[in-house]
Amino acid sequence: MEGYEVITSDENKLGPVVDVKGDNLIVERGLLRKTRHAIPKVFAEEDGAEQVVRLTVSEELVDNSPKLEDGEVDEQAVARHYGLAAGDPAPETLGYGELRPDDPARSAEDDQVRAGMEPTPQQRVRIREGVEEPGLQGKPLIPPDTDASNASPPRRTP
Repeated sequence: MEGYEVITSDENKLGPVVDVKGDNLIVERGLLRKTRHAIPKVFAEEDGAEQVVRLTVSEELVDNSPKLEDGEVDEQAVARHYGLAAGDPAPETLGYGELRPDDPARSAEDDQVRAGMEPTPQQRVRIREGVEEPGLQGKPLIPPDTDASNASPPRRTP
């Protein structure tokens, strides 16, 4: 691709590809004051017959991109400028940090535990198992199922 002319999505010529570094094309712009810009390959399509590289981004976006410093590409800055995922590093907590009250990942069960209450799933198990609660004098909250063979038929009212 080196030497190929670069054409943007708005049909403007940027300049030639002078190098390929990692996942970026290096394009040289300008006549007297030359600048070099890195453009991610994901936005480029090579046309070998015409010896051009067509971009899916505008000239303005490329002009506003980070310029190369001493020929080195700051890949994270380039990715961030073009909106690629590589531009944002992983969060420091990796998802194991403190839950804020407005965090959508926080559940009602988390709130119950923090308030010192018994979580609802544990309450359900306790009720089903008939575990005694203070003040109920040993009676289960839900009576056990009756055996179907000993059960009398339901009464009908006229």
